[in-house]
Formats: sequence, C-alpha cells, structure tokens
Amino acid sequence: MSLPTVVEEGGVHSVEASPQSIASASSTHSHHHRAMLKQSRTTVPPTLPRTISHVLFRTPSFQKVSQSLLTQPGCKEFMAAGSIAWKKFEDGFPNLMIENVENVRGRDVVFLADFLNHAEMFAQLSVIYSIPRYFARSLTVVLPYFPTGTMERIDQEGQISTAHTLAVILSAIPLTANGPARILMYDIHALQERFYFGNNVIPILVSAIPLLRNRLREAHANEKLCIAFPDEGAMKRFGGHFPDYPLILCAKVRGEGSKRVVTVKEGDPKGHHVLIVDDLVKTGGTLIECKNALLAAGAVAVSAYVTHAVFPEESWRRFTKEAGTPTGFKHFYITDSCPTTSDVLHDQKPFHVLSLAQSLLDAIQTY
Repeated sequence: MSLPTVVEEGGVHSVEASPQSIASASSTHSHHHRAMLKQSRTTVPPTLPRTISHVLFRTPSFQKVSQSLLTQPGCKEFMAAGSIAWKKFEDGFPNLMIENVENVRGRDVVFLADFLNHAEMFAQLSVIYSIPRYFARSLTVVLPYFPTGTMERIDQEGQISTAHTLAVILSAIPLTANGPARILMYDIHALQERFYFGNNVIPILVSAIPLLRNRLREAHANEKLCIAFPDEGAMKRFGGHFPDYPLILCAKVRGEGSKRVVTVKEGDPKGHHVLIVDDLVKTGGTLIECKNALLAAGAVAVSAYVTHAVFPEESWRRFTKEAGTPTGFKHFYITDSCPTTSDVLHDQKPFHVLSLAQSLLDAIQTY
C-alpha cells in the first residue's frame, strides 16, 4: 500500500496523498508520522555549547533576515540558529517539530514571526506557545509588522478591533522561567496599541527610522532635502525624528463637489528633493497623490520611505512602472519587515531595502 508523499512548497513541507492512502489513512497515519520524525532526526543540529546563550528560531519566510542577523559582528559569539520542521498532515494542519529541543532548555529564545500571511499564523503560534513549556529561560517574539494595527479603534457600533484581538492572542503566551515573553514590533501603526496586550507579555515598540536617517547621511548628505508626511498622524508620530530637516505636511481637503484631494498644507517643497515618510504602504494611492501634489508645488524630486511594504496583490507594480520617469518616485526605501515582499523588491527600481538585522541585534541585546 502506498504511503503519502511529503512535498515541499515555498519552504514549508506539506503532504500529498494518493486516493488509496486516503482511504486507509487511519492505518497508515502512525507509520507515516514515525517516518517523518525519523527523517527529522537525521537533520537535527548538534547540541549547542553552553557559551551560546540565545537560540534563534524563525518562520520560513524570514530565512534571509535570520541569516543576515546571525552574520552581524559579534552575534555568533552568543547566538545560534535553531531548527524547526515545518510540515503538514494530510488534512493541511501543521505537523511541527522543534529539532534538538534540549537546546531550548535554560536559554534565551528569539523567534522571528511573520503574520502577514494569516494562513501561516496558527503554525507559528503553536511553536511560540510551546517554547516556554520546554523550559526556555526567556522568549522574545520579534513580530516586525503587526498586521492588524490599522484596525485599532471602533468608530461605530458593530465594528471589531482586530488589533485588540491579535494582542489578546499574543498575550496568552505562557510565562517563561524569567517571566513574561517580550513582543518586539517595529513602527506599530498606533502607539496606544501597546495597552491592548495583557500582563502576561511585555510589548516593546521600536522604530526603524534610524535606519532611514543613516541612509540619508550616506546617500543624500549633499542634497537640498526636506521631509514630508501624508497626514497629521504621521507628522506627529515621526516628525520628531527629523529636527534637522525642513518639514512638510500634506493633507486631504475637499475639492470640487464631494471629492477629496491631497494638497500641501504646511511647508514649501519648491526646489527641494522631498522624502515622504510613513509607517506602511498598502495600495500606495495616498503616497502617489502626495507625490503629485509636491511636484505640482515645485519639488524637484520626490522619494518615499515606509517601514512596512505590505503591497497586497503586487500593488508595488504601479511604482516600478514609473521608475526613472520625471513624475515617478526617485527612490522608495522600505525595510525587510514584510519579507515575502522585500525579497521580490530588492532588485526592483525605485525600491531600496534597508536591512533590519543590525537593529534587531541591538534590540535583542538591549531588551
């Protein structure tokens, strides 16, 4: 009788079953499960030396970020990569294995999580919930992009704040030997969301803006540059990071009829290279409207920066089509907080990917 075949799709193992194996799944499942565990044991990493205090686990999409983090100067002296077998049973549910789990015991564990694809959230949460029960000394969940952050408030009865829901789910992480797990997030959409989390975890909010400032010093030091924001919320949030640059505020105002248009509300972009700064981009419509308003007001060029390049349904293509044209974005800076997107855009003009690796290492050592 044929057994189900393990196949790999996008870095995650799944199981493809024949009709005969499905009909007899109850009799073959345990045998198949043992075969998969045997296969996992052949690739188990060696037991780590006690000089290694931190173990780094990741979801498959964060492979490049993990590799970059581990190659940062000084990192390998105290941190090593752990291994997780990300497989699936015939019904599609996760079949997970923390390989050589004794490496977790008594160590500080870091898990790189990517919740942008909600179909993979359950598997990652299953691992995250299990780590404290394997006697980890501490747990830091690095969730660079908090995906439900834009649904953080209720404006009318019946709406659901999914930002609160996700915070509640993460707050259920069991305590470690050293106490609550830490949830490290970059440029969360609204700062008050830190109070959505329960007392069992400690949310840590950090910013990737210092990466942008470093790039501005390296690549734009001799330019007549100013910083623009697409709305008052972004200006209040990020304006304080740029005390040495002129600031510009864009805003939507009522135009002809009921149509709302973006205009330059404060500041003068004339003769400047203007950089629009925001926390995230999805379809990019607001950024394009801001860019057009700034060019119309006399900007010589317009670039953009967002920490989180979400870009559903490949909406980034509208920016690559205009790359290199007088009306397109000169540069578009993003980070690798959304790895499935940044992996595609690293060689696509006008995009430039700023690595979070050094920032992550600093945050892990600080917190």
